[in-house]
Amino acid sequence: MPSLLHEAIVELFRNRPVMAAELLHEALGVPLPRFTEARIAPAELSDIIPRELRADLLVLLLDDRPVLVIIVEAQLQWDPDKRFAWPAYVAGARARYRCPACLLVITPDAALAARLSQPIVLGPGEASVTPLVLGPDGVPVVKDIPEARARPELSVLSVMAHGRSEGGLAVAIAALAASVGLDPERATLYEDLVLTSLSEAARTALEELMTIPNYEYQSEFVRRYVQQGREEGREEGREEGREEGREEGREEGKLVPLVHLFERRLRRRLSPEEHTRLATRVREEGADRVSDLILDLSAEALGAWLVVDDER
Repeated sequence: MPSLLHEAIVELFRNRPVMAAELLHEALGVPLPRFTEARIAPAELSDIIPRELRADLLVLLLDDRPVLVIIVEAQLQWDPDKRFAWPAYVAGARARYRCPACLLVITPDAALAARLSQPIVLGPGEASVTPLVLGPDGVPVVKDIPEARARPELSVLSVMAHGRSEGGLAVAIAALAASVGLDPERATLYEDLVLTSLSEAARTALEELMTIPNYEYQSEFVRRYVQQGREEGREEGREEGREEGREEGREEGKLVPLVHLFERRLRRRLSPEEHTRLATRVREEGADRVSDLILDLSAEALGAWLVVDDER
């Protein structure tokens, strides 16, 4: 079952398809053909392979014609079935677009990355498929704010990989700066991913930084996050108020990616009333349960599930 972390990784590549090519070349040293465009292609390969196969994402590089298909897979844990499905993805994409194809696997687990990097032997002879695996150690560390603003998705992926390391705070600040000026939905999602990827110490340090007088806030989300703590602090004491502010921030942080996925499934924005109902459902049933429903139910059933039941 795809998790929110899995969907978040895929969303970063969906929002910046060329990042797949950038990471292949810059992080893994893979030579690339000349291309002028990178775009998302249909991920279902059932028209080529006689059973339904759906990769997480297909990125097509073009130079007037297809020159390379990059199959992007987010992998959070070991799944032996992938060793059989992945070669079919590569073969199906290669047959559909009649150009070379490769498999790029993104994982936040260093040990899993080493295991996934092993060649997949197809049978007698020399036929095999070798996944190109990018673990957390291979993700570039983006601390430079101009670079982060030029490639905000890469900067967020950098925080997801390195946010709990010693330099996590600097990476987070760059990514939050990069979120300024993005459309509100994307900015909020990225800011939430940054905050949830930090260690407790780095998150606390970030909050302290944001309370410095005259500090130029880089993130509207963090500004609201800290301001909430300040308001509570004036009512019940600064320290207690800041803790309550952090708790409300964490609750909102759980809700933001769920709202994002909900709106993608329904293909429309949630109304304020629906947003409130979703928040209530998350409190009652838990974020994990709600995320499973978002991924399992049809769009029609999902909309019906969100309707208030007076008998509840």
